[in-house]
Amino acid sequence: MSDINQKPPIAAIATPVGEGGIAVIRISGKGAIDTAAACFKGTDLTGVKSHTVHFGKIVNKAGAPVDEVLATVFRSPKSYTGEDTVEISCHGGVLVTQAVLEAILESGARAAEPGEFTQRAFLNGKLDLDQAEAVADLIHAKSKKAVDAANQQLEGRLGEHIKTFRQQIIDATAMVELELDFIEEDVEFANKEQLRSLLNSVNEEIGKLLDTYETGRLVKDGVKTVFIGRPNAGKSTLLNTLVGTDRAIVTDIAGTTRDTIDADWSYDGILFKLIDTAGLRETDDLIEAEGVKRSQKAFEQADLVVYLKDLSKPMAGEERDEIAGFQRRADRTPFLLIGTKLDLQTTDSEERLHYDLKISALEGENINPLKKLMKQRALENKDYDSSSLLVTSSRHRDALQKARENVTRAITALDQGLTGDFLSIDLRAALKELGAITGEITNEEILSSIFSRFCIGK
Repeated sequence: MSDINQKPPIAAIATPVGEGGIAVIRISGKGAIDTAAACFKGTDLTGVKSHTVHFGKIVNKAGAPVDEVLATVFRSPKSYTGEDTVEISCHGGVLVTQAVLEAILESGARAAEPGEFTQRAFLNGKLDLDQAEAVADLIHAKSKKAVDAANQQLEGRLGEHIKTFRQQIIDATAMVELELDFIEEDVEFANKEQLRSLLNSVNEEIGKLLDTYETGRLVKDGVKTVFIGRPNAGKSTLLNTLVGTDRAIVTDIAGTTRDTIDADWSYDGILFKLIDTAGLRETDDLIEAEGVKRSQKAFEQADLVVYLKDLSKPMAGEERDEIAGFQRRADRTPFLLIGTKLDLQTTDSEERLHYDLKISALEGENINPLKKLMKQRALENKDYDSSSLLVTSSRHRDALQKARENVTRAITALDQGLTGDFLSIDLRAALKELGAITGEITNEEILSSIFSRFCIGK
């Protein structure tokens, strides 16, 4: 028997709803096997061994057959959740899958909440909290690099790293507090130089992890890439060329794009969230003016700005001012100046303007070099390879920042010769923040926030 405290059984469809070859319904909790057996006609599931598969039929409360299925039994603690678990594989299809689920619910299971299976896995010690979050990241990943980053976290690499220097802080805190117990005897347990060196080392390790967050965010969420420029500069054509579909309307009429248009595009394992914007110009058209305002807002939130200049038209003074303004901010937001309509370029060569690249989206000229350049500029000064350990979660980043602040305060207290009780307060605060990442210290509000973004059945 397992010593895991199993909760009442829950059930949900664990595969996407729709037409398919098969669908899987998961049941987990105390009595999950009995619940499945109550509506399963075939082998008596209550007596079978763990990790075995059995053919039979699901019947409803009236005894009428619903579908032929395979039932896979996992006995506690050797299951995803740690609880007794049964996975029912039935034929895919909205109606038949729902009918199988209803038969299971009629047999005594409760419909699962979003993320409830993974939450139980965390509460039963099958996953650290950062690993549980990686499950959701893996499900929602839209690029190869995002999958790699989620898998690293799911393997426990981030948790192991944090636990290593968290243990160092625990050891330091123990020595400081032990010294407090013998303060009247004037006994020194903590070597101040060794303690300072240890805390500086921990601070450095936390800093290294924090430095990976910007890269991790781009890998996980995608590079928000804004195409900006004057009307009819080729923004919509370029977006359509990159994504391979007619996502945006293209005409010869200036001002066709009245709102921002989004499209996901993956290149070399990195997701780019492309945003086509309304052309920048003064206009009396209220709808187009609102589009221009949204273009400017999109620029403010961009990770990469691609300004498109139509090479077939002379440079306007306002256009030159716009480009100069974007270039001045390139230290904050990576920027590319791309000449478009190379196939129509006039003899006016714009000698004073340095283009990162000139292209013809319509003819496909220099599109591959542009793709490479976009990736290079987006990840410029951001070290990343497939083996890199990345912080991808803003929750983890915030906890690491607070932990570093507390460790820094402890170092300052040590340098100022303050008593151990001041050090202990700061070190314990740092431990709390680091423990919140792996789930060693948590609360219901954090858990609810994390698991609410999971799909039902996971």
